Amino acid sequence: MPVKKLKEFLDSNRVKYVTISHSAAYTAQEIAASAHVSGKELAKTVMVKVDGKMAMAVLPASFKVDLEHLKEAAGATSVELASERDFRDMFPGCETGGMPPFGNLFGMDVFVSAKLAEDAEIVFNAGSHTELVKLAYRDFVRLVQPKVLHFAAGKE
Repeated sequence: MPVKKLKEFLDSNRVKYVTISHSAAYTAQEIAASAHVSGKELAKTVMVKVDGKMAMAVLPASFKVDLEHLKEAAGATSVELASERDFRDMFPGCETGGMPPFGNLFGMDVFVSAKLAEDAEIVFNAGSHTELVKLAYRDFVRLVQPKVLHFAAGKE
């Protein structure tokens, strides 16, 4: 989903948002530093396979996905990280690794860490490695209807 298409989707749903441009950055921590956003506030999207089906795990950039916790929380038999080759063609117009956490638009489940639900806003990649979108967390939940679970591991 290119940045333009994401903005059109947000606009059509009357969502107020801000775009943040930053220099090219590829890891969540680099993006947070480049855009002057805290690693706890920046949401990263990790592609996983839950019982063989592609899904998004969305969590604060400063945390890691605990696959065992995600498996238990999702009631799944298996959860594993997806390889780039598994998903790179699923998001036309997006840079690999820069896809926004709108898996619902691609027919996939979205699992959101309960850690993100603690914040009033969510900031995420807008389809590229140079632009972020910030919007109210409640709007994100309304549009995506993610499953909020406990699966983030790391320091507070």
